[in-house]
Amino acid sequence: MRELDRRGFLARAGGLSLAVPLLGVAACSRTEGGTAAVSTLEQVKKNGVARLAIANEPPYTKIKTDGSVTGASPEVARAVLKRLGVPQVEGIVTPYDAMIPGLLARRWDLITAGLFMKKSRCAEVLYSDPDVVSSESLLVPKGNPKNLLKYGDIKADKSISLIVLNGGYEDGLAKQAGIPGDQLVRVKDARDAIDALKAERGHAFALPTLSLNDLVGKDDPQFDITEPIPDIRPTGAGAAFHKQDTTFRDAYNKAFREIKKSGEFAEILKPWGFSAEDAQRYTADQLCQNEG
Repeated sequence: MRELDRRGFLARAGGLSLAVPLLGVAACSRTEGGTAAVSTLEQVKKNGVARLAIANEPPYTKIKTDGSVTGASPEVARAVLKRLGVPQVEGIVTPYDAMIPGLLARRWDLITAGLFMKKSRCAEVLYSDPDVVSSESLLVPKGNPKNLLKYGDIKADKSISLIVLNGGYEDGLAKQAGIPGDQLVRVKDARDAIDALKAERGHAFALPTLSLNDLVGKDDPQFDITEPIPDIRPTGAGAAFHKQDTTFRDAYNKAFREIKKSGEFAEILKPWGFSAEDAQRYTADQLCQNEG
């Protein structure tokens, strides 16, 4: 299994850094609702750095052995923000279920963690154009002894337990599919999910297909990755902004569209296995119709 988790330290590399989140950051000068003198966009330009909430879930986000942060979503954000005059990006590793609360509390300036769009999230934050669109799969013991191929298989058998990241997109998908709470094993990160699967505390682990490929590889002796789950809608993510930061989101989208037009977007995604064509096939409004 590949390296999964490096948290709790600060490192800088090529304009992208990782930091322990600093709680209680003042936000009085970072709103765009007309009550403050400086907008978030103006503030990050002035500071020369934007704070990104990230995970450590390759290929969406990844912490390298030297502590630097990379991955499809942070790399897209870095390129876009440079066009906006923000040369540095600080990555703050945080659990998925804490990302939006932290954004609303102004602990970071935007979320670039592959945080999939769905109705409940889109009601709380503003999303950019999609930067990644992907399928979902199940990680199962070698040979898939329970023959689990879709969420419906899990719902149909009350003895089956599904492992999901607490507050993650798959947690919501499971609820949407009607899988009862007592059939869900919620864990904080992928390392815990693997441990739970090995200990037989669950029968499958749900995650994006590319994430599972990066997590264990296609030829792992202990696990199999199923084909994309057929009974769910396409999933996609973009950068997420505070509801008051309309100016920031709109400027981000303008610069992002320039990058897409130039071909740079496709080049950024290529090493991570994502398709720029797939990402451009959907709008944020469409992906925000996903239940959950």
